[in-house]
Amino acid sequence: MARNEPGGTPSYMLEISRFFDGPRAVIFRAWTSPEHLARWWGPKDFSAPSLSMDFRPGGKYRHAIRSADGTEYWMRGVYREIVEPERIVFTFAWEDDGSQPTAETVVTVTFEERDGKTLLTFRQEPFGSVQQRDSHSEGWGECLDRLLAHLGRDQ
Repeated sequence: MARNEPGGTPSYMLEISRFFDGPRAVIFRAWTSPEHLARWWGPKDFSAPSLSMDFRPGGKYRHAIRSADGTEYWMRGVYREIVEPERIVFTFAWEDDGSQPTAETVVTVTFEERDGKTLLTFRQEPFGSVQQRDSHSEGWGECLDRLLAHLGRDQ
C-alpha cells in the first residue's frame, strides 16, 4: 500500500496478519524476552546470536541475525508503546557497516483475541520504495512462520 507523505513523497506500508492457536497473552509473551526471540527471530535458515532488549516504553533493543553463510545483520530500535497483551510499537533500523542506524521505520504489532485464537497484525512503515517493503515482507513473513512453529511446540 502506498501513501503520500507531507510534501508529496510516496511511502509504502507493510501489513501481515496471522492467526495463532492460543490466547493473546501467550503470543504477546513470545515478543517480550530474548529467550523466546532466540527461537524464532529472523527469516528461515537464520539464527539470532545476539538479542539485547530493555522491554519497556523508551527501552532500547539491539539484535543480530545470522544467515546460513555466516553473514550477520544488526538492527536496533526503541520501544515506543507497550500495552500488554494488546500492542507493541517500536522503531526499527538496520545498522550499516559502521554500526550506525539506516532509515528508520515504525513497527506496530497488535494481538486480538478471536474465539480462543489470536489474530496478530504486523504493520511496518514508512518504506521509501516497493522493493524495500517487499524485502521486509518476505523476511517478516518467514519470522512469523517460525513464531507459529515455536508456539506450536511451546505453549
